[in-house]
Amino acid sequence: MNKKKLRELVADRFQDYPFIVVSNREPYIHSWAGEKINYSRPASGLVRALDPVMQACGGLWVAQASGDADADVVDEESKISVPPDDPRYTLKRVWLTKAEEEGYYDGFCNQALWPLCHVVYVKPRFDERHWNTYKGVNQKFADAVCTEIGDKSAFVFIQDYHLTLLAKKIKECCPNVLTAQFWHIPWPDYEVFRICPWKAEILDGLLANDLLGFHTLYDCNNFLWTVDRTLECKIERERYAIVRGGSSTLVYPFPISVDFKRISSQARGNGVAREMKRLRHQYNLRQEFIGVGIDRIDYIKGIPERLKAIDLFLNKNPQYEGRFTFVQAGEASRMRVDEYKKLNEEIEELAEDINWRHHIGRWRPIVHLREHAGPVTLIALHRLAKFCIVSSLHDGMNLVAKEFVSSRVDEDGVLILSRFTGAARELTEALLVNPYSADALADAIYEAVNMPQEEQQRRMSALRAVVKENNIYSWAGNIVSEITKLMSPGG
Repeated sequence: MNKKKLRELVADRFQDYPFIVVSNREPYIHSWAGEKINYSRPASGLVRALDPVMQACGGLWVAQASGDADADVVDEESKISVPPDDPRYTLKRVWLTKAEEEGYYDGFCNQALWPLCHVVYVKPRFDERHWNTYKGVNQKFADAVCTEIGDKSAFVFIQDYHLTLLAKKIKECCPNVLTAQFWHIPWPDYEVFRICPWKAEILDGLLANDLLGFHTLYDCNNFLWTVDRTLECKIERERYAIVRGGSSTLVYPFPISVDFKRISSQARGNGVAREMKRLRHQYNLRQEFIGVGIDRIDYIKGIPERLKAIDLFLNKNPQYEGRFTFVQAGEASRMRVDEYKKLNEEIEELAEDINWRHHIGRWRPIVHLREHAGPVTLIALHRLAKFCIVSSLHDGMNLVAKEFVSSRVDEDGVLILSRFTGAARELTEALLVNPYSADALADAIYEAVNMPQEEQQRRMSALRAVVKENNIYSWAGNIVSEITKLMSPGG
């Protein structure tokens, strides 16, 4: 499916249903730069995936305000048309206090739910004060959505783990609403999820949705198993449905993707060519073999494991010293959470130590880019690289892998991909690795830099065909098609 077909599908199916997306993260951030207001897009896979969908379909996106100039550009209803340079839809901002951000986002979302769902051996922290704040913020989002809907029918598309209670709260005041929720992270098995003190309330909130989407069938099965062990309900496994309190929730896999056509087109452009030249000059990227890793700095991404594997690769293959550079790009996030502060320190120390031990003259094996990078810079890094490492220890999908593939219009380059990502189930022509094994990852790097051109092109051609077919518009179209089946009697 392409952008035009998705737009036509939404226009046809939702003629009398306003289309509303709700997420914690906003797609555009307005910030003061001196006396001028600039805007930027956050380093968020969710935003990169959904923004083109909203640009194609129009509608309303409700999200938390996060920029220091956000309040200066909205109207009296907290709305602004976006993208700012070419408006296609409306953004409505929800305003949270610092105390709400601390309890809801830093606290319950990122110290409880995030480590609970990503099995990377970081212990979740459950604090009732955080839970109470989380409930209050979900109510605040519900109030913002219900103000827009009133007594009309509408389709509300809720995003992720920040808003598990939202569908239930919306339907309490707007019973004519259809809701779907997409869970962008893994869903753990019951033995993991059962330790959450408020597991029943969370599951009950999610089951207020008419449709619940996950990246993989594995996640769907984990969710069904968790619900079956926790709540009184009927599980209809043959149609992947859960019946509770007289209502039914469908639980389906929808592997999320990227805008393949837009990324590929941009990768061929003059802007990317100029940026590749700038990066080569600024960071002395003139080595024979260049690798890249692009991540938001997070403990689930396996960045320390990646750097240790590069160290091991150079120890095992000293002939590549001076011929090899790895660019690790990514900006810090969630720095108010202790685990993220420690992770940033660990990455800095590892990069400095590896560079000190292996450097020759001006050459350093690792270039660490910490600043925010825009889409053109990210695509340029993809194009410069001989290989890209995605070494997540546990990831729902990982769109960086699909963005790398979309950028390789030369049908060249190698993707080294963790087996513990949702993307590994689709991108089977990547070099699939266990990121916990430094030797396996180091051997994959060696295989990548020595892979014959014909083999690279065969693999990349197959990878690009998968991402082109299963693009972000196909993902959205599949969800729209399923939710509209529920609009008809007997749906």
